[in-house]
Amino acid sequence: MKLKTNDAKGIACILVAALGFALMTFFVRMSGGVPTMEKAFFRNAFAAVIACVSLLRSEDKFKVKEGCFKFIFLRCLFGTTGLLCNFYAIDHLPLADANMLNKLSPFFAILASIPILKEKPTKIDIMTTVIAFMGVILIARPTGGVSMVPALCGIWGGAGAGIAYTFVRLLGGKGERTSIIVLCFSIFSCMLSAPFMIFNYKPMELWQLGCLVLAGIFAAVAQFSITSAYKFAPARKIGVFDNTQVVFSALLGIIFLSEVPEPLSVAGYIIIIGMAVFRWYWNLTHEREKTVTAS
Repeated sequence: MKLKTNDAKGIACILVAALGFALMTFFVRMSGGVPTMEKAFFRNAFAAVIACVSLLRSEDKFKVKEGCFKFIFLRCLFGTTGLLCNFYAIDHLPLADANMLNKLSPFFAILASIPILKEKPTKIDIMTTVIAFMGVILIARPTGGVSMVPALCGIWGGAGAGIAYTFVRLLGGKGERTSIIVLCFSIFSCMLSAPFMIFNYKPMELWQLGCLVLAGIFAAVAQFSITSAYKFAPARKIGVFDNTQVVFSALLGIIFLSEVPEPLSVAGYIIIIGMAVFRWYWNLTHEREKTVTAS
């Protein structure tokens, strides 16, 4: 199937975003023994500055649309807890495992869309979600011990992101601007992590600060790229390419951290990515069939 120009642009942008997010998690890991809350604060402070500059250059400045405050708060709450858990998982799991668990967000978004958006999932949505969670079991390898904590945090990182993205979709339908959502999320995350950072502050060496600055830069690049990607093409056509983040993370882990994924983890990656690819292909095929029928 020949890609349309906008589809090709969307795929290119989402690949850049996947690489950006992979480099973000890599530099978060490379910053070493900096506490999780401190990492989260500096990463989000950088994003807040970028969003603030963007809004200052806009016509409506910091105006929030009526009726959106509670949904912005819920987006911030779930997004921040998901982010903090993801950062904890990054520090305590192989890089590819942490990223793969975070890539469960689309499946959690399907579940969250039932009560939040009143959307009814299809049989394919339900089937792929159930099978994807089988992949999670292979990655997490439940033992019931303390070693399960990072995996559970990684799972909630994906869940929090999925629920947060569902609220972003809701806010987008209400016409709320992306920069407002990003600014509120960044400030909320900084406010939540600041007290923990102050009472458990660990002075950073220059190279650690440099790693967190690079993490913030690549996170910003990824955020703008993924926003552009979904402007060029809908998620059902290009969303599957976001899973390349796991490939990038695995390569970074192998080359720089000597992390070779466990065979069971690789099997889990294949199952989760396979279900994402299957849903993508199914949606495109179903859409073409409806188009042919309508014509």
